[in-house]
Amino acid sequence: MSLIPSFFGGRRSNVFDPFALDVWDPFKDFPFPNSVSGENSAFVSTRVDWKETPEAHVFKADIPGLKKEEVKVEIQDDRVLQISGEKNVEKEDKNDKWHRVERSSGKFLRKFRLPENAKVDQVKASLENGVLTVTVPKEEVKNPDVRAIDISG
Repeated sequence: MSLIPSFFGGRRSNVFDPFALDVWDPFKDFPFPNSVSGENSAFVSTRVDWKETPEAHVFKADIPGLKKEEVKVEIQDDRVLQISGEKNVEKEDKNDKWHRVERSSGKFLRKFRLPENAKVDQVKASLENGVLTVTVPKEEVKNPDVRAIDISG
């Protein structure tokens, strides 16, 4: 997997990665109000890093401003990790005069197909300083028993 952002959307994911389940929005660059990538696209396309250690698969998502009650981490169909949530728009006071609104709001949803060695019944999640960390332990890989065979002759 390349760590260099692509010229096509700046993602670090690989198009040929069988575990990536990113939703492609063909209307991303069109100014349609109902497009998934509308004005809140920064939040809708929440970035997630996935690394594999010898012990686990570790997912880290930047979700600043959200409380743990506003985020869901679920396992679907036995092997699909789903991370979702929603950040509501700040309430407006009629007397306020807004000069700029750049912080994003809205819903986000990310799905990842987990490999066969994932222990989906032992998933743990934590939220600290706006970073959600999901740890999926891995099955221990048993090294096959190897025994030497004497060669006669």
